[in-house]
Amino acid sequence: MLTLLGMFYYICLRRRSRSGTRGEVLTSRRAVECNQRTLPLSVEVKQYAKEVLDFSSHYGSENSMSYTMWNLAGLPNVYPSSGDFTQTAVFRMYGPWWEQCSSMPQPFPRMPLSFHSQDYIELGFEEPVYPTALEVLETYHPGGIVQILACSLNPFSQNPPSDVRWEVLWAGKPTKSLNPQARQFSPSIKQISFATNLIRLEVNSSMLDYYTELDAVILRGVKERPVLALYKTPMLDMSDLSDGEDEDRELEACYGRQAEDAKRGTGNGYFDKLPYELIQLIVSHLTLPDLCRLAQTCKLLRQHCCDPLQYVQLSLQPYWAWLSDASLGYLQRCCTMVQRINLSWTGNRGALTVTGFCSFIKACGQGLVCLELSCCHFLTEACLEVISQTCTGLQELNLSSCDRLQPQSFGHIAKLTQLRRLVLYRTKVEQTAILNILTFCTELKHLNLGSCVMIEDYDAVASLLSTRCRSLLSLDLWRCKNLTERGLADLASGCRLLEELDLGWCSTLQSSSGCFQNLARQLPRLRKLFLTANRTICDSDIEELAAGCSALQHLDILGTRMVSPASLWKLLRSCSGLLLLDVSFCSQIDARVVQELSAHFPAVAIKKSFTQ
Repeated sequence: MLTLLGMFYYICLRRRSRSGTRGEVLTSRRAVECNQRTLPLSVEVKQYAKEVLDFSSHYGSENSMSYTMWNLAGLPNVYPSSGDFTQTAVFRMYGPWWEQCSSMPQPFPRMPLSFHSQDYIELGFEEPVYPTALEVLETYHPGGIVQILACSLNPFSQNPPSDVRWEVLWAGKPTKSLNPQARQFSPSIKQISFATNLIRLEVNSSMLDYYTELDAVILRGVKERPVLALYKTPMLDMSDLSDGEDEDRELEACYGRQAEDAKRGTGNGYFDKLPYELIQLIVSHLTLPDLCRLAQTCKLLRQHCCDPLQYVQLSLQPYWAWLSDASLGYLQRCCTMVQRINLSWTGNRGALTVTGFCSFIKACGQGLVCLELSCCHFLTEACLEVISQTCTGLQELNLSSCDRLQPQSFGHIAKLTQLRRLVLYRTKVEQTAILNILTFCTELKHLNLGSCVMIEDYDAVASLLSTRCRSLLSLDLWRCKNLTERGLADLASGCRLLEELDLGWCSTLQSSSGCFQNLARQLPRLRKLFLTANRTICDSDIEELAAGCSALQHLDILGTRMVSPASLWKLLRSCSGLLLLDVSFCSQIDARVVQELSAHFPAVAIKKSFTQ
């Protein structure tokens, strides 16, 4: 007698034999039995990225090419050389240190264990192909790539498809490479059923010792669809059993008794004896897809899975590739009590519409205190207007890299007077809007204005912060080009509670004015200070930090020529809690000094990049 599994397979083969020709079945069967991939006759195409289409962050400036994501387009600039080169693509963060800062938001619960991504970049190639290989040329501290995806949409076509699909070509966990040297990363990728010229790399740099640098991406593929992608005999489709009287009778013989037993059962077993709260606690550990699957099992569990208490905190970022207006519509019924929601990376290329988003916010946004919208390019002024009118109690708003929002959109944020955390990194916010926001949002504790190139006068921003936002704990002014010692003095005198201050690449600040020494005296609570690429930092500045900022944990003085080993010894002895010190390209601090300091202070990660 056939076993249940054998019978199931037998039925499927019978069903398949009626839907395909004898020749197709035999050809596919031989290919599978020989464990060979049937390749098309066309020649493999090799192509470098034509254009960088989108990305979440980068180390570089919006107005130059140094360390920007745009360096990833075209032929390699550096490979096979290794080291720190300005011609490469570099993301904004690395290691665990950023996540240790108080300015980082609280993590969301029930995140899937398979989701590791922190940053991404999307690349367009000239010709759509069926991928056979993908190679990433990593030139410094490799190992950050955790996922590679392909999209069915041709970004250069004037006629986009109605259904945009994303397929994962490869996925892995964050790794720490013991060797910072260059490498060619070419994982084994999955065969997909559509041609693509849009590739997405997702990155997690949390385990890397320094900034990972990417030089180029090579896509290899064929223009004709592989035979096995056309006809897949081994993949059994349950819909094949939907019609066919013989199969129905055979399955009924196997499952008939079980079906009758199920019909007679009216209870929910031991679940009826468990307290409602206990079932809620068990269900709260499920990811969102598992929650949806469990809701289809019985009425009792559906009630628990649809309970609004399960959706008080909800992160949809891991599901960015599948989220649509319809998805939000279904969730709308469950999210009546939502307080924190993460929609970062979602909705791009038409997946979400302004109408769908605004409908969801109007229905579910009254109780929101945290709204994460990083890299949501569907957002318009109408969306921010709805947010400002509906989410009146909002305390955290992240619009990082929403670089397609028009400048006039940001004025609506001023109506959110209870804001505590506001991230406007890489947006087009202008002078008038940010001053208006600071005038009314006086409870701000965390503000990120990094790479906001359309703000004309950062001195005016700093001065207003010092009078209106005295509870400020963190301020990111990365690559602001016009902050002077006057603005910094106002900031230090008014925002005395500051713990984090990023002044990286603020080239208009000069140590000779005494601004950094004054900063160290006025801000004793500083835990993070980035003075990256300020060539004027000198020993007196470091010694003042050692004397006045004993709580310092993160310090970046990359690029200074005027700091000696003696001042660093003083700093490390005084700041016992120091965890990160970047002295890359500090001409007086060579590898020998770094080794000596590391030996005496092993708890401190002292960074010294190199160029081969």
